[in-house]
Amino acid sequence: MREQRQHQRGRKIYSLHAPEVECIGKGKAHRSYAFGVKISLATTLHRSKGGQFIAHVKAMPRNPYDGHTLATVLPQIEAQIGAPLTRIVADRGYRGHNAPPDMRFKIYISGQRRGVTDAIKRELRRRSAVEPVIGHVKAEHRMGRNFLKGPHGDAANAVLAAAGSNFRSLLAWLARIRRVLTAAILDETVQVAISKPL
Repeated sequence: MREQRQHQRGRKIYSLHAPEVECIGKGKAHRSYAFGVKISLATTLHRSKGGQFIAHVKAMPRNPYDGHTLATVLPQIEAQIGAPLTRIVADRGYRGHNAPPDMRFKIYISGQRRGVTDAIKRELRRRSAVEPVIGHVKAEHRMGRNFLKGPHGDAANAVLAAAGSNFRSLLAWLARIRRVLTAAILDETVQVAISKPL
């Protein structure tokens, strides 16, 4: 680590206790770089009644280019949900992707103009809905800081954080259903009490 230079090519060590940590260029002005492991996170395009659920999450060690992760991630998403993907909407980091040939024309990138219908334009605007999901998972479900050791710990932390987020959305949805049912039962009880005077 002492002999590393700023502009050297190849792998660098950024942390002695966690050598798997990478320097990830974010491309943002206020915080250009982040240190950790890249995570691929996919949500549904349309919000369900229970909230915005996470459909797939995976740790991507060795800091791959975003577009080069689609070849491994898309077949895993299809296998996990048990249905073929009809359309994939991604941000500009996925330009020049290596998606499987049967999915190549199902992928739309933010800012794309060719072959975009009005329905696809609306879905491209929905792509920004994944940003709050990422923020909540990082802030409230401990994906922002990993306390598990090694590459296996990084992978487990990503899956556990996504599962925690999904369970939280599911519990909130069930609580809303319970409130509606309780209100309906109480309203019916009051109506019965009014119709049968003492």
